[in-house]
Amino acid sequence: MAAGREILAAGGSALDAVTEAVVALEDDPLFNAGRGSVFTDVGTQEMDASVMDGGDHRAGAVAGVFGPRNPILAARAVMERSNQVLLIGEGALAFCRKHGVVFAEAGYFYNDRRWRELQDELERRRIRRAQNAGEVGEHGTVGAVARDRHGNLAAATSTGGMTGKAPGRVGDSPIIGAGTYADNATCAVSATGHGEFFIRYGAAFEIAARLRYAGQSLQRSARGVIDDLAAIGGSGGVVAIDCTGALALPFNTAGMYRGFVQDGGAIHTAIYDEPYQIGSQ
Repeated sequence: MAAGREILAAGGSALDAVTEAVVALEDDPLFNAGRGSVFTDVGTQEMDASVMDGGDHRAGAVAGVFGPRNPILAARAVMERSNQVLLIGEGALAFCRKHGVVFAEAGYFYNDRRWRELQDELERRRIRRAQNAGEVGEHGTVGAVARDRHGNLAAATSTGGMTGKAPGRVGDSPIIGAGTYADNATCAVSATGHGEFFIRYGAAFEIAARLRYAGQSLQRSARGVIDDLAAIGGSGGVVAIDCTGALALPFNTAGMYRGFVQDGGAIHTAIYDEPYQIGSQ
């Protein structure tokens, strides 16, 4: 978060701020993205990421990649150096190599804690123990949203997916309108949670649509979408900012790691349902 704040404080763009914020999270093995990505059920790692500029709706995404040190920079390269929005697998990797995206060795991404989590998940399946859904850290996707001094919005999201996922599974994080969305006229959204539900509901775009067409506040819209997802079994949450700078960070799980900073203010962080002021609602 500090990385994004510094960019905005210096008059930088929302797009650069969310990109650098997510880079910092991808570099930290505590988070399920980049270096801290979880394993598939066959012991591989596949990463997804996307970024979107609310000013002109440019977007870029990658899915099912392993190798780029920072998948969000791969997504940014797709946005800025191609005519595509989403590249996957080997095609995405070839594109990244061609355009100078930095790669890391396989060992850089290995994490003992994530490997143990996979073994625990495989054992849970073997003995058919019920999944304890909704616990803090269950998903772990990272994301950032921002509004800069010029009123531009941006969103970025990155993930290693779900522990024990099937190889080739793609969640909502690289899907524009599901896990990531930005539109200067409404809001910017980054989601974390059970991706299949966020895809089916078009969750990120749905939040923006309720602002545009129903005249709802960001808080009401985001909270409503997350509650609607809970009603159909979808767990997770979002971080969102609207065109006025108002924030919303709703979730329907036991907790969600989150934080925010407003112009000239201190950084606020939270996990559970702590009360704090996040601007106009």
